[in-house]
Amino acid sequence: MSTTTTQPPGPSPRDIKRLLSAAFIGTALEWYDYFLYGTAAALVFNKLFFPSLDPTTATIASFVTFAVGFLARPIGAAIFGHIGDRYGRKAALIITVVLMGASTGCIGLLPDYDAIGVWAPALLATLRFLQGISVGGEWSGAMLLTLEHTPKEKHGSYSSVPQLGSPVGTLLSSGAFALVGMLPDDAFYSWGWRIPFLAAFALLGFALYLRLRIEESPVFRAMHADAERDGPPSAPLVEAFRTAWGRMLIGVAAAFLGIGGFFLLTTYVISYGTERLGIGKSVMINATLLAAVAEIAVIVIAGRLADRVGAWKVCAVGGVVSVLAAFPAFWLIDTRQTGSVLLGVSLGVAAISIPYAAIGAVVTGMFPDTVRYSAVAMSYNLAGVLGGLVPLVAAWLTGLANGASWGVALLLILIAACTATGSYLAGPPLQRRLGSSSPEHPATVKATA
Repeated sequence: MSTTTTQPPGPSPRDIKRLLSAAFIGTALEWYDYFLYGTAAALVFNKLFFPSLDPTTATIASFVTFAVGFLARPIGAAIFGHIGDRYGRKAALIITVVLMGASTGCIGLLPDYDAIGVWAPALLATLRFLQGISVGGEWSGAMLLTLEHTPKEKHGSYSSVPQLGSPVGTLLSSGAFALVGMLPDDAFYSWGWRIPFLAAFALLGFALYLRLRIEESPVFRAMHADAERDGPPSAPLVEAFRTAWGRMLIGVAAAFLGIGGFFLLTTYVISYGTERLGIGKSVMINATLLAAVAEIAVIVIAGRLADRVGAWKVCAVGGVVSVLAAFPAFWLIDTRQTGSVLLGVSLGVAAISIPYAAIGAVVTGMFPDTVRYSAVAMSYNLAGVLGGLVPLVAAWLTGLANGASWGVALLLILIAACTATGSYLAGPPLQRRLGSSSPEHPATVKATA
């Protein structure tokens, strides 16, 4: 495979603002749908879909269905990576948002275990699987459209814009559950929990409108203009594994904390606080809301810093900060005091948000444009598979520790260390291997090595 095509002149500042707005809003709505399931897995599904199990086993079973979505993500990465590299980034993103909105809305229509027995958790797991397929192509497509439209010297800050969809999606999903959580328990568990899921049908129309207005990536258009000389391979994912499997492993490690750490400090911590510590569900949901606000601020600051010092440095330092913050965050949560719980969750989420802000610039910058969608999607979603198992592993570790949090804190340290190491490897070592190509400049990366 030859070197990639030269990135054509970018759009005007006005076009860039419209693109960034569409990428942010579309990604926020997509993550709202996906994160909604995580909150419900901690608060609802264990009771309504696994009522015959004891509380601890029911929680683990609920998180197993949560993990199913992450196991599906590499399949989605393969499907939408192929579509994105062969037929366009825009086409892939339109399909992902339709699939996500439809599957999330249908969860709100599901009968519970008392109504249809084992079919209830089976259908729940199926819809979660479809959510995972969708997310498998969402993040990489949104990130590629953003960075392939924008100047490379601003990729640190511009790559943080789609990342803002994560905390905003958290605010929307947690806020929706906070509102319905004000209902009496009978109403909440009977029908109230369904409302945030059913809202996905309405949000789907808005998200689809935004996606249809996005222009195709200029890098993709240029690549196909030169199709006779340097077009995408017939099997881009196979070519990515053949030529860049080592870089894909680095991408998995670098992205791990932003996914696994996030779900540890949100989805699992909600369950840990309510089930193990006896903290009210409203307190835990409010903690995730406050943490999401902190995450927004950190992402904006870290993204701008990445333009100045380099994306890989921001991600590596963020991994180290997360190692240092792991035990203090859980010590604060373990006090059961509302103020300390809010601070502890916010501290943990803020720390892991530092590498999350700039990870898009790091991972997308490691691959040539002809296989970039497939390689980025598979790297990020293999990290997603590991991240989806984190709440399950955390629940198991807490059981082994008789309810203590030290095992979970050590798990967070391990995840953060992986990201710090992967981010460093994506920096100087990879730059030396690729010569003059920089991991922060996707349009210049060569297809060798």
